[in-house]
Amino acid sequence: MPKATAIAKNTVFFGDNLASLAALPDESVQLIYIDPPFNTGRTQKRGTATTKRVTEGGRVGFKGHQYETVRQTVLSYDDEFADYWAFLEPRLEQAWRLLNQTGTLYLHLDYRESHYAKVLLDALFGRDCFLNEIIWAYDYGGKSKNRWPAKHDTILVYVKDPAKYFFNSTEVDREPYMAPGLVTPEKVALGKLPTDVWWHTIVSPTGKEKTGYPTQKPLGILRRIIQASSSAGDTVLDFFGGSGTTGAAAAQLGRHFILCDQNPESIAVMKQRFAKAGVEVSFENSPRSPKRKSSKSK
Repeated sequence: MPKATAIAKNTVFFGDNLASLAALPDESVQLIYIDPPFNTGRTQKRGTATTKRVTEGGRVGFKGHQYETVRQTVLSYDDEFADYWAFLEPRLEQAWRLLNQTGTLYLHLDYRESHYAKVLLDALFGRDCFLNEIIWAYDYGGKSKNRWPAKHDTILVYVKDPAKYFFNSTEVDREPYMAPGLVTPEKVALGKLPTDVWWHTIVSPTGKEKTGYPTQKPLGILRRIIQASSSAGDTVLDFFGGSGTTGAAAAQLGRHFILCDQNPESIAVMKQRFAKAGVEVSFENSPRSPKRKSSKSK
């Protein structure tokens, strides 16, 4: 494992994110948001394995949990799923290591994977560390005619320590009331605190926020996450950096950030975006050279 070293306040690593994560110190970040590639287009073949509790033989994960049997059962669902989680699981283990005791993980997935992710995160973090399932609902783009159109993503929220985690909803950008006539004018002017269902449009194809990077996420979503689960001066980590939305939101809110991506297009977009915003960033190579492009990010 690479030796942990000090890095600049705002840093973007180009290359293998697993190697980059391994080089960071334990408990060095307050907030982790990741939007990994969604595992789409899979052929589903149900496995025959069964779940049973074991006291030995399984790999002991963080906090002493033995979850190899759970993982094997879930991963038997099909080969592509197994490959996907074999890729993502060690990165989630690093996320657990890097979060400090008041820290929070936000894992952004779609309906195809979110329920499997919860099983694995329950095992890795502990069920008592599950905080929320956030539904980000939007209404844009094509709509299916032969089923209910899929117009939401899921964001699973886990904390490092359920007795110590930081959460400050009073700092969150408020949103309009859906029925303003039912509340006082004062409340209408103030706006309401968001719930676990977030109605927020996607990045407009013609808006000022658009970078041209595929699957870019809106600043409003990341601002809300960062405001609630970190304070000014804290460090935010996103190891599927994409267009740099997490870093852009963190900089706006006075946080430091660490981003990773192995797609050269992503690095080019981030350099242009941060330069335009006047954000000082150190771009560095990961400990190992990039081997392939990431298929999806923000």
